[in-house]
Amino acid sequence: MKVHPDIPGQDDPGPGRRLAVDVGTVRIGVASSDRGAVLATPVETIPRQTGFKDRDLGDIDRILELIREYEVVEVVVGLPADLKGNGSASVKHAREIAFRIRRRLEAEGSGVPVRMGDERLSTVAATHALRASGVSEKSGRKIIDQAAAVAILQTWLDGRANALAAADEKGNLPE
Repeated sequence: MKVHPDIPGQDDPGPGRRLAVDVGTVRIGVASSDRGAVLATPVETIPRQTGFKDRDLGDIDRILELIREYEVVEVVVGLPADLKGNGSASVKHAREIAFRIRRRLEAEGSGVPVRMGDERLSTVAATHALRASGVSEKSGRKIIDQAAAVAILQTWLDGRANALAAADEKGNLPE
């Protein structure tokens, strides 16, 4: 099954903070951008509580709290795929969490879009970066999900900046 992430910059909500979510089966990593949507930084790691058949639990509540606290204009949930664009078993988890976030935001009357961002190799890159900086594998488990969320968000922010720059050169804004 091929999976297709959303395209950064398409239907862009404009300036403001973005929040990225890296969904794992045990933990959810969260990262945010600055208000200029240039730089991604880690926020926190949330223990994963909500399963497929559960009602929304504390993990979803906490993500919604962060969206409000950071005054987010766009949420990017990492869409796990292999290098050929095939979906992994984790795709269902990511889509489920994205659906729940979107549903809750809509119920609140929020217009914050929830996008699926390309997360290929984000955990691999985050693991290598942590090891290179001297963080042990054991202590790195606590922050690897945040680092993966940072990688997802930075990829999104860079893609957005490129899309907006290309649209500006052509004299039109992306749709």
